[in-house]
Parts: sequence; structure tokens; C-alpha cells
Amino acid sequence: MTILGIDTSCDDTCISVLEVKNEQVPRRREKRFNLISNNISSQVKLHAKYGGVYPFLAKREHQKNLPAVFKKTLRQTQGKQIDLIAVTVGPGLEPCLWQGINFAVELAKKNKKPLILVNHIEAHILANFIGGEIKNCFPAICLVVSGGHTQLILMRDVGKYKLLGETRDDAAGECFDKAARILGLGYPGGPIVAKMAKFNPSIDGQELKFQIKLPRPMIYQKNYDFSFSGLKTAVLYDFKNRSLKVRKTKEYIGEISKEVQQSIIDVLIHKTLKTAKDYRVKSIILGGGVAANEELRKQFKEKIQKEIPNTKYIIPDTKYCTDNAAMVATTAYFHRKENFNLQQIKADANLRV
Repeated sequence: MTILGIDTSCDDTCISVLEVKNEQVPRRREKRFNLISNNISSQVKLHAKYGGVYPFLAKREHQKNLPAVFKKTLRQTQGKQIDLIAVTVGPGLEPCLWQGINFAVELAKKNKKPLILVNHIEAHILANFIGGEIKNCFPAICLVVSGGHTQLILMRDVGKYKLLGETRDDAAGECFDKAARILGLGYPGGPIVAKMAKFNPSIDGQELKFQIKLPRPMIYQKNYDFSFSGLKTAVLYDFKNRSLKVRKTKEYIGEISKEVQQSIIDVLIHKTLKTAKDYRVKSIILGGGVAANEELRKQFKEKIQKEIPNTKYIIPDTKYCTDNAAMVATTAYFHRKENFNLQQIKADANLRV
């Protein structure tokens, strides 16, 4: 089976082709996923001057990029027959979602192929399955953490989800972006803050310190929710209380970036491990753009090994953390037997799992 996946949920125009084969293994049959093509046309440079994604500008770029990315993808399929077409219908930016939906519907009708509708949040979770099916990992706690979402989801099986907690205001990725904007670092904020956090200046072996201590919002509350707007505000107050000379130093920017990153990491890890213990799960699964953060991945592994060593730690390859269509095609495989009415398809910016 060969699946064409399309994602235009935000500012990346993504099209992928995934081949799924039955592989004979002694005493069992497994599915082997072979990613034939995974193309992404990024709009980051275009939106950087706005400090974030401008939806109707992104919509226009999707209209322009979809045909070109599709042609490039077809060239890489080496003449393979497409069996299914899959497209993200939400959550995301509605003007952007509609571009991918309209393109996919037209393709499905023209080529008389089934069209599978994909939930973007589920796709971030199933990005972990791009290399193939994962055995004996359920129940699992999934942390989906990106620019638009920070959610803890109980996963009993593929397609069986229960939302346990989410952010009440800013998502973790959004907090990274807003902190970076305050510090004058540019967009997108996550990678830049992570880079600056590695800056560790010293004089005669002594680290320079500004005594920066930011809050860990809601970390010890007895729920599974998050809040990062207070952290963003704390960054703003600390920045404004510094002299103009200090604000411009690499030492200050490096230290506050490190503290912003560590605050977010501490909250994400503590809340996730608390949830995993409460529900006695077999696995912790990460997904979403922020899951590409090197320090987050490292500290998660260390904490799990220390506190709940019998729990599996499952994370996607970093290239599948940010938006891509490989995860859309993978998700479509698990929903391939479902029927969708092309006449009733609509974009849902707030689609839930």
C-alpha cells in the first residue's frame, strides 16, 4: 500500500509518500514502513519579520507551493501507484488547512482514490510509528508539545485517546517564541533560545551569574494542566529591570535563555512523569516541534531512568517532530478502513483528539 500525505496546518507546505509492506518474521507478520518521499517547503524566512505566522500570507504561499511540492514528490515516487490520499483537517490555521484540503479533494476525485482525514495532534503522536509499528507500549502517556499545543493524552491504543490536561493559555512553543521576541532573538524562538542557552561564559573559570530565577508555573498543582503565560511575563519583567547595557550582552541573553528553557523543561517533565505514575502506563511518548529540543529529550530520558525505569521512552526522530506529511501518511494507514464523505469535509481549527 502506498499513501500520499498532505499537511498545510500552519506555515509549512508538506507532501510525503509512504509505502507499507508486510514483512514475514518467524511466527508473526509485521508492517514495514518505507518513506519514499518527504518534502517540506518552509515559510520561516517569510514570517520571521512578523515574529510569527501571518495566516493569510501563509495561505497564499500554500496556494503557490502545493503544485510545485506535489510535482517534486511525484518525481521521487519512481512510478509507484498511489493507493490512498491523506490530508490534515485540523487543528491548525483554518485558511491554511483549507488549501491542503481543497488540493487533496481535487486529487482524490481526479484519480478516484480514497481520501483519509487526519487529526494533526494524533499525527504528531504517530510520528513515532514512521519506522514501523511499536509493540507492547500501551497504555501510554503522550506529551504533545508544540507552538500551538501542550497536551497530556492517555493512549490506550491507536485511535483510543483521552485528553487529560492541556495548557490554559500559552503553549510551550508559544512561550519560547514570545520570550525570544522579548529578548530580540528573532523567530522561531525555540531553536534560537536553545542555541543561546548553550552560551556559558566565564572569567578565570568562574561562571558569570545574573541570579535569574524564573517561575515554574503550575508545576506542583494536583492536575495535568499547564500554563506558560506567567513565565513569559516574568521574562519581560526581568528584561525591563536590567540596564540597556546588560540587556545587550551575550552573557545575560545566554543565562536568561538557559533559565527559560529549563523552566519549561522542568514543568513538562514533572507533569508528564506525575501523569505516567498516576495511570501506571507502559510508555511515555513525545511528539510536536518542541520535542526536538535536545535538552528536553536528554533530561526526559534521565528522569525516566531514575524515577520509573521500567517505562519505555519513545520519541520521534527530530526531523519528524516539526510539521511534516510523513506523520500524516502514517496516521492514514491506521485509519485506512474508515469511510469519509468528500461532500462533508471541513477544516476544523480547534479539532480535538
